[in-house]
Amino acid sequence: MRAILCSDFKGIEALNFAEAPDPRPGPNEVLVDVHAASVSYMDYLMTTGGYQLRPPLPYVPGTDAAGVIVACGEKVTRFKVGDRVCCSNWFGAFAERMAARESSVALLPDGVDFAVGSTVLNSYLTAYYALIERARLQAGETMLVTGAAGGVGLACVEIAHVVGARVIAVVGNAAKAAMVRTHGATEVIDHSHQDVHERVKAFVGKKGFDVCVDNVGGAQFTTLARLMGWNGRLLPIGFTSGEIPSLPMNLPLLKNFSVIGVFVGAWMDRQPDDATRAIAAIMAWVGEGRLRPRVDRVLPLQRAGEAMSSVANRSAMGRIVLQVR
Repeated sequence: MRAILCSDFKGIEALNFAEAPDPRPGPNEVLVDVHAASVSYMDYLMTTGGYQLRPPLPYVPGTDAAGVIVACGEKVTRFKVGDRVCCSNWFGAFAERMAARESSVALLPDGVDFAVGSTVLNSYLTAYYALIERARLQAGETMLVTGAAGGVGLACVEIAHVVGARVIAVVGNAAKAAMVRTHGATEVIDHSHQDVHERVKAFVGKKGFDVCVDNVGGAQFTTLARLMGWNGRLLPIGFTSGEIPSLPMNLPLLKNFSVIGVFVGAWMDRQPDDATRAIAAIMAWVGEGRLRPRVDRVLPLQRAGEAMSSVANRSAMGRIVLQVR
């Protein structure tokens, strides 16, 4: 099969478009003919060696894909050959075929194409796990999300809007600001020319916000911690700034807020039944049009390096998709 191969943990320069062996599904896995795969910051970070997981080299990057099942392991019960699905794994999506565990696969709703389907699981399951499972976000609460125009950030905007929360979105330019408003953001802060601290104070006053999802890290994390409300929940998800922040622990002490970890991959491994139920809820919302995954652009598979570069420099709005078939 044709695939993108990462031969060393040197980032984009170590990627090649080459032939690779077809994967073989295990007893609890399905094998998917991949039609489309989406690109995440995690995919890029893993190629640099900066992610928690380092696959054996060479490996096929890519967490999320969509396509048609061509084989099922003997213990698979929920799917059959010919099903249109989206699927997720730690890696393996940037190829013509991908193996995925049954618990990390979902049927595509009617009317949802492969390009859109490939953007759902990683982004929306991360957002769902963060907001619904970990933060227990409630209707009427105020949530702030940084990196709100990226895949996970935009999914957080949409899920919070579906829940009935007030959403403050932090983005990096005017085009992103306009886009996140169409997906449910109530207020938007453009940090390219607006002071985040001052704008948040204008929006929430001394009360602060209830939930903060931070995709960026760096010095801004401490700024946000100082703006948390009483009994708030601060969730670090990613560090696209490249800097893993530290936190003065007097801040959560004084405001009684919690810092809550969000590692969706480990949750899926440890609690697959809970993840399966969450995936079902997400796909139902997608099918009903309550969630509207945004495809930034579609590129051919061999341009995976270009797609990763756009994700790394934070120029994408939503997910970039690679067309495989």
